[in-house]
Amino acid sequence: MDEQWSFVGSKKNQRWLWYAWEPRFKRIIAHAFGRRTDATLKKLLKLLEPYSFEFICTDNWKSYKKYISGNQHIVGKLFTQRIERQNLNFRTRLKRLARRTICFSRSEEIHDKVIGEFIYREHYQLL
Repeated sequence: MDEQWSFVGSKKNQRWLWYAWEPRFKRIIAHAFGRRTDATLKKLLKLLEPYSFEFICTDNWKSYKKYISGNQHIVGKLFTQRIERQNLNFRTRLKRLARRTICFSRSEEIHDKVIGEFIYREHYQLL
């Protein structure tokens, strides 16, 4: 799991894309939008309830430690390299996610729909 920062309107209005990545199939299996809060992480974990995982790899952010059980949670960069690469792919292909850009959304609704549609077409839709 990882989260990726973007903004809507101005950099003061931060928007976060949280998603779960399945490395064997190189697919996103669930995603959620919101602020970098426990509530958004809970939204993502709710979407992951139908699945069973042997372990979940994340970075060292405090909310992960609160809501993912200790024996199932692996923290570290070694296992999150592929998802960080996916973040770079997103930034390259979706200018709304670039750190320095003139292309940005003016409403959270459109921002979430554009990025959500991209994820749907690239990762959820069967080819």
